Amino acid sequence: MLVRLLLGLALMATGPALAEQEVPVYPGTIHTRIGNDLVIGGEYYRLAYFTTTDPMKKVVAYFAKKWRDEGYPTVVEGDQEEEAVVSAIFTREGLQRGVVLRVHQGKTVGFTALRDLWTRPPKSPAAGLVTLEGTIYSQDVTARDDPGGSQNRSALVMGELSDVQQRVSAELARQGYEPVRQSVTKLGGGTQVTMEHARKGEQVMTTVSSVDEGMSTVMQTWVGSDRLDAVPNDDAVRKSREAWEKEQKAKASKGAGK
Repeated sequence: MLVRLLLGLALMATGPALAEQEVPVYPGTIHTRIGNDLVIGGEYYRLAYFTTTDPMKKVVAYFAKKWRDEGYPTVVEGDQEEEAVVSAIFTREGLQRGVVLRVHQGKTVGFTALRDLWTRPPKSPAAGLVTLEGTIYSQDVTARDDPGGSQNRSALVMGELSDVQQRVSAELARQGYEPVRQSVTKLGGGTQVTMEHARKGEQVMTTVSSVDEGMSTVMQTWVGSDRLDAVPNDDAVRKSREAWEKEQKAKASKGAGK
């Protein structure tokens, strides 16, 4: 339901306007961006999420009053107890902003969004990245500029960081990816783990962060290139590609000899 409601937010913008506009912000909370300019369902988005101890009705009332007072057509949907959506069309700017709200462990979780309906990115198939049990929200996206042919998956997952990290690693291993490197970073008193895996010349970078008690985010990027920056300077990934190419040539030669 949450994903359906999120995709239902019509956040209109021209290409240049989207680059200048930010997602909606709820006062007194920290908003974490989900990627940069994203492509969801063939349309450009900007997304962020936040958590607050304020009741959902208070958050709904804030956005509804703010946008109506500014003179924009505003719609409120949902029961405002377990879930709600507030969206407004910014007619003059050609924008629409919205927020999707849901209750989680006694807190209000909000996904704020900005959507562009006036331009369309080229269609590309989503890469098969990790899907974990206990996922509250998950969305496959494509970077607006993806010279390396990148695909992305963002997810909010039930579980402590170490548990989610282990489950991600296990699933990647099941898919045939091998670990390349791993790093741990302390950010704002929290911990963030970044892992790189390679398979047949492909690379997956996964960042797992703890955002609340018993809840973590998983951000993944798949790249059809040796490196996320498209620079072929990683020995482990290059060797993986060479091994795969050698395997393909051997199969081709065997097929030609029949």
